[in-house]
Amino acid sequence: MRSIYFLRLLAVLIFLPALLFYSCKKDASKPVPGLSNTTSTTVARAANETVSIWETTSDQSKLLAQQTSVNFAADAGTNATTITVDENTTYQTIDGFGYALTGGSASLINGLGANQSTFLTEMFSTTSGHVGSAFVRITIGASDLSSSDFTYDDMPSGQTDNSLTHFSISQEMTDLVPVLKKIIAINPSIKILATPWTAPVWMKTGTTGNGGFTGGSLNTAYYDAYARYFVKYIQAMAAQGITIYAVTPQNEPLNPYNNPAMTMQSNEEANFIKNNLGPQFAANGITTKIIAYDHNCDQPGYPEAVFADAGANPYVDGSAFHLYAGDISALTTVHNAYPAKNIYFTEQFIGGPGNFGGDLSWHMNNLIIGAPRNWSRVVLEWNLAADPNYNPHTSGGCSNCQGAVTISGNSYTRNTAYYTVAHASEFVKAGAVRISSNTFSASIQNVAFKNPDGTKVVVALNTASSSQTFKIKWGSESFTYTLPAGAAATFKWAGTQSGGTGSSAPIGQTITLKGFNNDYVSGENGTTAMTCTRTTAGTWEQFLVVDAGGGKIALQSMGKYVSSENGTMAITCNRTTFGAWEEFTWGVNTDGTITLKGNNNDYISSENGTQAMTCTRTSASGWESFKVNQ
Repeated sequence: MRSIYFLRLLAVLIFLPALLFYSCKKDASKPVPGLSNTTSTTVARAANETVSIWETTSDQSKLLAQQTSVNFAADAGTNATTITVDENTTYQTIDGFGYALTGGSASLINGLGANQSTFLTEMFSTTSGHVGSAFVRITIGASDLSSSDFTYDDMPSGQTDNSLTHFSISQEMTDLVPVLKKIIAINPSIKILATPWTAPVWMKTGTTGNGGFTGGSLNTAYYDAYARYFVKYIQAMAAQGITIYAVTPQNEPLNPYNNPAMTMQSNEEANFIKNNLGPQFAANGITTKIIAYDHNCDQPGYPEAVFADAGANPYVDGSAFHLYAGDISALTTVHNAYPAKNIYFTEQFIGGPGNFGGDLSWHMNNLIIGAPRNWSRVVLEWNLAADPNYNPHTSGGCSNCQGAVTISGNSYTRNTAYYTVAHASEFVKAGAVRISSNTFSASIQNVAFKNPDGTKVVVALNTASSSQTFKIKWGSESFTYTLPAGAAATFKWAGTQSGGTGSSAPIGQTITLKGFNNDYVSGENGTTAMTCTRTTAGTWEQFLVVDAGGGKIALQSMGKYVSSENGTMAITCNRTTFGAWEEFTWGVNTDGTITLKGNNNDYISSENGTQAMTCTRTSASGWESFKVNQ
């Protein structure tokens, strides 16, 4: 028996190389054994992972209240509303969720007395059971939620200070700086974004009121001085032990009506950044990030114009948004146009006295869920604290901005924004990544994350008018949960996904694709049909992987998208936007190569490396498989 077994084994060893050689030469229309268009199986784990749940209801009967835990079990049955979580497909990194610490907020916090430490620990500690805000926005000088107007270099009317001799942050030493120092002591890794509402009045032209603090724009004669003003500010804060992570050149640059306020058009911001702010930071060794725009979602063309300026672009990290106008999807519009630039959501207020159920639903849906689903690394509510009368604020500033907490004397009460942020910030830690989870046109909205420690978090909201039962499916396991109308819930669990449908597409990365002939796929200058014939990879052989939504991706080279051309003609790379025929399903074979399936459910083929590439093959073999970055 052993001799027979040995002879059989010998025969296999003799003929196997020949079989492999033959299979490599087969026609592309026949599948190659061993190629599978699914992801590799992940390491199996113990079943029945425990899921912890926290819930907030629209009637406030539950406020971030921990619920009875549930357990994953082997997936069975169907549910029309099934959230499929795939930790193998990742998107942007998360910097954190939080609030604006305005000057007014800082003064109220300073009046909390013995409760101040309790409050700051509750809001900023990253230990279990605390809100754990990891990102905070502060103002450079006064905002409209300060008790009065000021900058760090105010001069008597008619006088200037181009040398910035009178620059001082002394007005921040009473409240803002001491409170920030206590926050940093609680959470040393917190990131701070700083934003001006106006430049010093003597730097402005065309002002409209309030002693020059309202309206107007930055006088071009003082662009250099204003850049140095930013440098001095960052250095002065650093001297206090406060690191400014990022700045935006101007809060709401298209809004002249607030007090304080200053307008700055997109071309003005681009010029200021490329000629003054960026070079001044570089010359002074300042690594603080510069984030463009910082205004509403109705003008995505503003940050795109700044990015399109070749001189400004290298200095700009990304763009920031508010949602007093427009739609949250504008964040994705800007991301798709400039995928290498980061997205931040930096402000949204709740008007007092508010409607808890309506405000909870809108802010959870658009900010806590909507902004990360549209590529934001940060979600910030405006603002951290106000008194029962929505003070302090400037004359003409926001007179009904409800704080995340209301501070009255040495006590505080929690409001809607406290809970919206806490549903994410307490559980999603800085450095987490957003992971894949499908969403729905109605009823249950959601977003999913994977923390640095491997734990998973899903934040879900029921936007329907009645209770909804839904399933959360993770790999080969699932659980079912019922959420009341208008309620929000956070689910958190540990473990490693078993199985699943992950595409593992490297969203946001620039890649090369090498065919079966070891040549590179080329976009062919965006003018002719694509080929797989290039022996080296230049710019047209590099493709940015763009999230096309619905689990699909698009490929962009030199600003143009690959199109499968209705599945009837040779594929091209000449579309300026992507639609269904520019969207592809990314598959991973067991040997690590990938496939791309078009809208017609056929595969892209490199056509033996001798003809124009197509998207017409019903099955995938060697010529429909591609090596990534090799």
